[in-house]
Amino acid sequence: MLTAVAESGAGPSTASGNLFRGIHHLAVNTEDMKKTVDFYVDVLGMPLVHAMRVPAGLGTGPNNRGNPPWENLRHYFFDMGNDSLLAFFEIPKGERAKVDPNCIAGMQHCAFSVTWENAKRIRAKLDALGVSYNGPVDALPGVQSTYFIDPNGIRLEMTTQLADGDTPQVINAVKQTREQALRELRTLSDDPAWLAHVGAQFAGK
Repeated sequence: MLTAVAESGAGPSTASGNLFRGIHHLAVNTEDMKKTVDFYVDVLGMPLVHAMRVPAGLGTGPNNRGNPPWENLRHYFFDMGNDSLLAFFEIPKGERAKVDPNCIAGMQHCAFSVTWENAKRIRAKLDALGVSYNGPVDALPGVQSTYFIDPNGIRLEMTTQLADGDTPQVINAVKQTREQALRELRTLSDDPAWLAHVGAQFAGK
């Protein structure tokens, strides 16, 4: 089972206590739900847990609460591990251009935390389907990543932390010291009050 990057299970991630538990769901778009189901269920091993249509009246008009602006769209949810979901809306074919992931507000990529053994299993499935990927490559100290594209053109990443075995601690793997972070933060601003404020909230090691 894939383990979502959203939570490490290590408790609050800031000195004052994080107000969020992690990701409830990420919602992205497809124009081929069948192809999306086959890839996420059969290749990535994410069970489909809810298949629905957006209720009438919520796609267009004043009652739209942030859904894509069409009626009766398919809206499916996949279990991406660690009590978090990946959701897709099925947009009518040809109604929208594909997003450039390098644009402002575009999702550049989505990274999942995966054990080393499961990453090998997924790479074998990608090989069998002829899906190209890059990796595993060193991404951060102690972290290796594999990068590939889903059928919708979404960039995906699998991260593995070999030393952690079956219980990767995602947040701990990326923590810096306060001074390491401040060296970079000083390139944003030299305001001492701002640097002191951010430094006081920093949740590094």
